[in-house]
Amino acid sequence: MSDPASEFTATGPVIVGVDGSESSLHAVEVAALEARLRGVPLRIVHAFGHPTGHLPTGTPPWNPAGHGLEPMVHGTLARAEENAHKAAPGIEVDRSVVAGDAFEVLEVESRSASLTVVGSRGLGGFAGLLLGSTAVHLAAHGTCPLLVARGRPDPVGAVLLAVDGSEAGEAAVAFAFTEAALRGAPLVAVHVWNTWSERAYEGPGDPLSAVVADADDLREAEQRLLDDTVARWQRRFPQVAVERRLLRSRVRPALIEASRSAQLLVTGARGHGGFTGLLLGSVSQALLHHAHCPVAVVRAGRP
Repeated sequence: MSDPASEFTATGPVIVGVDGSESSLHAVEVAALEARLRGVPLRIVHAFGHPTGHLPTGTPPWNPAGHGLEPMVHGTLARAEENAHKAAPGIEVDRSVVAGDAFEVLEVESRSASLTVVGSRGLGGFAGLLLGSTAVHLAAHGTCPLLVARGRPDPVGAVLLAVDGSEAGEAAVAFAFTEAALRGAPLVAVHVWNTWSERAYEGPGDPLSAVVADADDLREAEQRLLDDTVARWQRRFPQVAVERRLLRSRVRPALIEASRSAQLLVTGARGHGGFTGLLLGSVSQALLHHAHCPVAVVRAGRP
């Protein structure tokens, strides 16, 4: 079995997608800092294409010069590179305009990357949406971990890890410990439980007030789950100070509130529960939309 931690200390570049929006330019700064932490290059990517059915007659969708937009595109990339060097002087930066839809381009780029970074919103989204569709797509389908630059992180806060105890979540635990070690930050491992934890489902009603005969036993089991999950990785990262928090609450609101004092929130793409076939769980989606700090979504395994 491959070592999950080794996936996050690889030499692949940090990829950041830019579209000229302020959100994407902020993402460049976040990505530059991540590249410096890892000692890898930063690759700035702009995907150029048109949505299906909206192509100017006789004009190839992959040719910015054909639309008279080449100066604008390269101006965007130049501004992005300038932001990267300001945020992390001395890092290696390359930039590229790639033919195709942003979904497909960044998904392909993620196959050779150590991390993909995007902004929380872009120019292609609809007014009122808090999260761009590209971010949601990459969180579900990208090969490497995705970091969505959002919120106002606490620069001296901890790396916040959402622990669910699932086998799929092990990669997220490895990533969180790696990030905490790279940043020299403490790690807060949070496991949220309620009286529906056994069924791993938060449905109608109030999971906090439901009466169960073995609530104490359930609490002890959830504490063991948290302890066992953290202990394996704490032994491998003795330099990381770890705080364990067991919270009886609704999962999504508890994690969103905890993110107020964090510099990064790490979650798995899927945990316990959910519907078969969904690649991105409801908790992950809620955090991507509403967390108060950047969110890293880590999928289990790499092809």
